[in-house]
Amino acid sequence: MTKAIGYIRVSTDKQAEQGVSLDAQREKLEAYAKLYDIDLIDMVIEQGSAKCLQREGLQSALNRLGQDADALLVVKLDRLTRSVADLGRLVESYFQDHALLSVGEQIDTRSAAGRLVLNVLASVSQWEREVIGERTSAAMQHMRSQNKYTGGKVPYGYDLVDGSLVENKTEQAVINLVAQYKSKGLSFRRIARVLSESGYRSRTGKALSAMSISRIAA
Repeated sequence: MTKAIGYIRVSTDKQAEQGVSLDAQREKLEAYAKLYDIDLIDMVIEQGSAKCLQREGLQSALNRLGQDADALLVVKLDRLTRSVADLGRLVESYFQDHALLSVGEQIDTRSAAGRLVLNVLASVSQWEREVIGERTSAAMQHMRSQNKYTGGKVPYGYDLVDGSLVENKTEQAVINLVAQYKSKGLSFRRIARVLSESGYRSRTGKALSAMSISRIAA
């Protein structure tokens, strides 16, 4: 007989205090367990949002999988999470080796059909993450091509003005001189000395070093 941990989550303090939603979920889990001959050894009850997976009750229930429980039983998948990406992480981390049972979606990963449904959901999750990554990468490339600031340290040779990168004439002059001296075979140390003697300084007002020249050259 499969031993399962029931997981119940309500969103608000009012629901937890009045117990209406709690009782409804508990009754559904007990009825499901009885119908499918599941040993419901415990129920974890939690109040809170499903915005993240780092919830004390959920983590406690998940950590018992493989110890005294074989499966996690929920009324609906949204009791675990409302995020497709987070559901995918749960599948990869816990439900490859242990069963997930959902009353509402009729998911039972003890069967081939149940595993298929959950794997489809996990695949959709992976696809969603990859699409978001591609869109983000394309957006960042477009912003860079338009000299838009994309975060991080403002590159040498530019100033940040109203969200756009604008050339800094003094720093651009240093970049051009570094390129010229480098083409003549001067070392970074020698270029730093020449530019410092000409009055050029770093952004912090210090003398240019061989290291800073190598970064400028790159």
